[in-house]
Amino acid sequence: MATSQDKDDFGLIRQIYSTLALHFLEGRKQSEIAEMLNLSTAKVNRLIKQGRELGMVNITITSPYQRLVELEGRLTEKWALETAVVTPTVSGNIKTTLQQVGTAAANLLLENIRDGDTIAITGGKGVSALVDNLHVDEAIDVTVVPLTGCVQGKHYTDVNHVATQLAERLGGRAMLIHAPLFAETEAERDMLMAMRQIREVFDLARQAKIALTGVGSILAPGSSYYDLHPVSAEDRSALIDRGATGEFVAHLITEDGSLCDVEFNDRLVALAPAEVAAIPKTIGIAAGEEKVKPVQAVLNGRYLSALVVDEATANTALHETLETV
Repeated sequence: MATSQDKDDFGLIRQIYSTLALHFLEGRKQSEIAEMLNLSTAKVNRLIKQGRELGMVNITITSPYQRLVELEGRLTEKWALETAVVTPTVSGNIKTTLQQVGTAAANLLLENIRDGDTIAITGGKGVSALVDNLHVDEAIDVTVVPLTGCVQGKHYTDVNHVATQLAERLGGRAMLIHAPLFAETEAERDMLMAMRQIREVFDLARQAKIALTGVGSILAPGSSYYDLHPVSAEDRSALIDRGATGEFVAHLITEDGSLCDVEFNDRLVALAPAEVAAIPKTIGIAAGEEKVKPVQAVLNGRYLSALVVDEATANTALHETLETV
């Protein structure tokens, strides 16, 4: 036989349920519920709170982008990243996919920069896609500096051009570097790095708050690395035989992220990957099937704190890693 206490408890639960149903299922405001149930607004608020405490409220949020969020979580966990952003892959259209990655990277940049910051950048298609898709409402007082020497040629390979564009988009200023990416000899490279004008730019880059970098492939026939340093097909094969898997800040790196033992690396006028990794927020940008192994190599080297990548590239990088590591 039910006691009066049981009846009171049952009545309270019914009242809580009615309040929760009106609020969460029908979207009623607390003031509307109070009028409908002849209660005070404060009482309605307490009933909702009690319902939560009793575990009667279970909110599920679904999104078509849930799979992307899950991929981001797996990337950050696997490679100890601070941030991962994954965008949809547009099947059969790498240009559109890259533009989406560039837009996401631009948004991530805007979330992290403040007046007075220095941004250090490389050239490359990924960084150029960020610049192309960057839009700001008000000027931000930033300084943009190159991480490498420059190469004349395609617009995205000229780091001075990309740095100038980024500074203009943000309303800041650019400091340019007047040195080639590759010196003729290691001794010439050392001499260039010691020159005051070049040294000052790189010193400023080392003090940057944010670095924006591409992740380069050297395995694909159309690799932009060979725009930087044209070599014969025979020399390309030799690089791969020496373990070169990808390119980061123009340095060839192996599968585990270590520097490849090739003379090209010794002649580079650029900050070393470890120096770039020491910048507080180092954002890598990549898209496309040919970037899978380079992305893995850069992440294995722990050079990035943030990665912006498309879904197919992220999926393949994780899948292959899970099988082989």
